[in-house]
Amino acid sequence: MRVVVFAYHDVGVNCLQALLDAGVQVDLVVTHHDDPNENVWFGSVAKLCQEKQIPYVQPSASELVSLAPKLQVLAPDYLFSFYYRYMIPAELLSCAKIAALNMHGSLLPKYRGRAPVNWAILHGESETGASLHIMEAKPDAGDIVGQEAVTIGPNETATEVFTKVSKAAVVVLKSVLPKLLHGQVPREPNLLSEGSYFGGRKPEDGRIIWGQTAQQVHNLVRAVAPPYPGAFTEYHGQTQIVAKTRLDGPFPRGLDLQTPGVQVVDNRVFGICGDHQALEILDWYPANKTS
Repeated sequence: MRVVVFAYHDVGVNCLQALLDAGVQVDLVVTHHDDPNENVWFGSVAKLCQEKQIPYVQPSASELVSLAPKLQVLAPDYLFSFYYRYMIPAELLSCAKIAALNMHGSLLPKYRGRAPVNWAILHGESETGASLHIMEAKPDAGDIVGQEAVTIGPNETATEVFTKVSKAAVVVLKSVLPKLLHGQVPREPNLLSEGSYFGGRKPEDGRIIWGQTAQQVHNLVRAVAPPYPGAFTEYHGQTQIVAKTRLDGPFPRGLDLQTPGVQVVDNRVFGICGDHQALEILDWYPANKTS
């Protein structure tokens, strides 16, 4: 089996390694240049390609179409996308002789689109997972080839859950590889009407709104906890990153549960929320410093 792989992030590294471990011939890898303005805390696909002497390129989004002649010559059996960040043009998808497959970090059809792990935590989900699916022009819309679920603990952060999802992605890939190697692509319908779609998130989306419930604020903190940009609030004229909170008490007497916002009692920091419930801020620091 000969493939072309579009990959980035830990899922890209782990799934590319899984293909290599299975003896799959990877003729080309397409990846990204790291963004100097991004906190790059994850593995490098480019580094893995260098170690394994795999040809790789790092085109911009506008340069992708120009890869069509090269892919037509390579004529891969499959085209794989593992957490690649750009939409892959139809001209490239059509170069796969058997199928073009994408690994998505949710249990499709739920949480189609960008930042699926972060959105799942933000909405208080108790599970998510990884889904391998057929790529179509519409994002995350093709038939499902394989899935693996993972739990989301009530206090787990996006990074902790993403680690689980990254491992689940390898489980999914390994489970379907035997059939893919024989040219067979398992397919189950991806029922979009039963799912959801969410766009990307910006650092500003981490602003804490104390008028929300304590559970909602706790979920936001978990969903964007460092190394993501972090939830933040203003306190005494300074922006503070709120990196960790807890909902369960006991909390001290003296908290004013009628006034949303940050309060300090007995040298402990608390957030009072719109449902008149408190959560304790276990870790916070000025936004212009590191944790």
